[in-house]
Amino acid sequence: MKKVCMSENNIISNSVLFNRKQYSKKGSRCPLSGKDAPEIDYKNIQLLKKFISEKGRILPSRISSVSAKKQRELKNAIKRARNIALLPFTTI
Repeated sequence: MKKVCMSENNIISNSVLFNRKQYSKKGSRCPLSGKDAPEIDYKNIQLLKKFISEKGRILPSRISSVSAKKQRELKNAIKRARNIALLPFTTI
């Protein structure tokens, strides 16, 4: 939907009027899916550490560009690794 500016009679998009960012996901593919992708396992600590922040939180899928299905598998693997003390719950 376009809005018309009364002073200049120019067409201005809503994103300019309301300071909304226009962006699209540029075909970012899931790094954990495909033929060469590593298997998500709670014993694979190097892989799991890539998806944990400095404070010990699990990175959201919008930042790590992981698909929803793989994000759920990753979450469960991280939680299992934490429960058997392969990963710390927090960092000091």
